[in-house]
Amino acid sequence: MRVLQYLDSLNRGGAEMQALDVCRNAARFGINVTAVAAGGGPLEDEFRDAGFEFIRLSRKLPVDLYVAAQLRRIVRERNIRVVHGYQAVDGLHLYLATRGLNGVRRVLSFQGFVQDRKNRVTLRFLIPRMDANISVSRGLTKWLKETDRLDVGNRFTEIYNGADPKRLRPTGGSIRKELGLQPDDLLFGMIANFYRDPRKDQMTVCRALTSVFEKVPKSHCVFVGRIEKGAEDKMADCLNFCIEHGITDRVHFVGPRSDVPDILADLDVFVLSSLHEGLPVAVSESMLAGVPMIVSAIEPLLEATQNGEFADTFPVGNAELLADRLISLLSDNSRRRELANNAKRFAEENFSIDAHLRQLRTLYSSLIEGNRTAA
Repeated sequence: MRVLQYLDSLNRGGAEMQALDVCRNAARFGINVTAVAAGGGPLEDEFRDAGFEFIRLSRKLPVDLYVAAQLRRIVRERNIRVVHGYQAVDGLHLYLATRGLNGVRRVLSFQGFVQDRKNRVTLRFLIPRMDANISVSRGLTKWLKETDRLDVGNRFTEIYNGADPKRLRPTGGSIRKELGLQPDDLLFGMIANFYRDPRKDQMTVCRALTSVFEKVPKSHCVFVGRIEKGAEDKMADCLNFCIEHGITDRVHFVGPRSDVPDILADLDVFVLSSLHEGLPVAVSESMLAGVPMIVSAIEPLLEATQNGEFADTFPVGNAELLADRLISLLSDNSRRRELANNAKRFAEENFSIDAHLRQLRTLYSSLIEGNRTAA
């Protein structure tokens, strides 16, 4: 089964990490992958060195017909049967590249809510022209229908994101040592980029910190993630809050990192404070790494944690209750172990890359063997 995975860029975002894990493991499931990227980013070397075919193009225009022509040539020369993209710009170029090619099936993944009107218009055009549209959670499908007003009818299916446990093995580095923490210090934190759109909510974590530090004096918080262009004020607001409350010695903003497995291994609690999500890869990673979690009580995160069975939850934006959850969990080592162990077993069955690829192969096979073809 020949499949082309197409990405517009190679940043360390959820879609890119998901695609990398898929490409690294696809051969074990009988999927011969060619990965194509139209732009670079921090993950480019990992794509080049991972053992599958990788082709780097260069998109210079919002809709680049030359890129579409190159994709069409790649599809025809390699007898590609399925093309798979991860955002609207991916889907548009794949549609242009494969239009009129009989036997080539198109798949588009939806990782989160749609950022702007331009993307919504593009997706309304693309959805009926895809052979399958993948939503990463039931909660996201509901959001796409009710908020983004997209048609989530019979061309939609749901497949949870999955992370590769091998990628999450620690390499021996230590963020605790880097930050100068003592052996009995507790470390909790959030691994998420600062986005310009209303997606992540690091400020609620910051507002919870004064209470946490008062009740758990030997604790520190770390924020890991890049600052997206246009989100500089969000990062500045968080830093200013910490400065004004005199807690900068215990709050660490470390920016984008390539050593996430080592950071997860050093965390006592992982926090994901969100406003909107699809089903973030960070949740799969944390569960598979055996780190107890506290997450916002939004529908996709409740879905991922079985309504809070495998993570503590707090109402969106409620810093007081988040502080209470953190204080309770940081103060109870046995509860942390129990939560982490149960979540890891659940994630191995539902959010591992093997679970993801089993469902993905079933979908690809059904498209190739079926007679339904997009417009």
